[in-house]
Amino acid sequence: MLAIVIPYYNFKYFNNTLDSLAKQTDKRFNVYIGDDASSVNPLTLLNTYQDKFNFIYKRFSTNLGGTSLVKQWERCIALSDNEEWLMILGDDDVLDVNCVASFYKSLEKIKEYNCNVVRFASRYVDKDGISLANYKDYLHPKIELATNSYYQHFLGESRSSLSEYLFKRECYQKYQFYDFPLAWHSDDKAWLDYTQCGELYTINEAVVNVRLSNDNISGRSDNLALKNKARYLFFEDVVFNKLLHFKRYQKITLLLEFGILIKKQHKINLKNTLYVIFQFIKIGAFYSLLKFLRRMFIAKFKNKN
Repeated sequence: MLAIVIPYYNFKYFNNTLDSLAKQTDKRFNVYIGDDASSVNPLTLLNTYQDKFNFIYKRFSTNLGGTSLVKQWERCIALSDNEEWLMILGDDDVLDVNCVASFYKSLEKIKEYNCNVVRFASRYVDKDGISLANYKDYLHPKIELATNSYYQHFLGESRSSLSEYLFKRECYQKYQFYDFPLAWHSDDKAWLDYTQCGELYTINEAVVNVRLSNDNISGRSDNLALKNKARYLFFEDVVFNKLLHFKRYQKITLLLEFGILIKKQHKINLKNTLYVIFQFIKIGAFYSLLKFLRRMFIAKFKNKN
């Protein structure tokens, strides 16, 4: 069985999210809605969906998402029963009518490949739910290493956000979500953790519509300092704990990016510098090593002046 968990706060597009659940052609799912002390109580709206799909609603007395989105996700997931598969759906995102049906249709193949993480195709929509003209639907290889998937996302050749993923409860219980600032990159780390940098499965026949607007974290630009801090912490985890799972050319790119981040975040220290140097030497990337050392030298020189 599938649990669709909605951490609710923003009422503005919530009816679109609920409509997409009501229109699912396969109703084998339960919905768990955790109200993060929103200023708009959605109960009147929710009552209109009583006979459309199964849901449980809980209003929390304190706002948690303002300080930790991950902790809000956790207490919303805790509302769920013992469903094998979990999905965290944004309160402004929308599922195509065949998402649930496509998941169950693919379940045997998912089990055959022993995949712990599944994703749908996705598209960007604007505040009115209209596809953004400059973006195509994002499709993916049916079976892809999570490391390759993240690398494509890093290059800007693909995209990824929380709403289009399904994951096994047992993996969530083992690894949880890491509490980065704004939960920025918390999902990227989760897919690497849950798959153990192995394969994930894609359902390209169904699409999740991800809304870009100034009402959500992704569309805002007034939180860049926190996003940059989270990016550094995520890359620190990748470089120190997961680098061996990436291909050589990917390692070089990620190490160079980490060098940029430690410079921007003023984290040029002996531990970071020596570790990156060692990794470049280990893979024989001496030109990239020189580029890294030059950046570190220039950054240190500027700081002294």
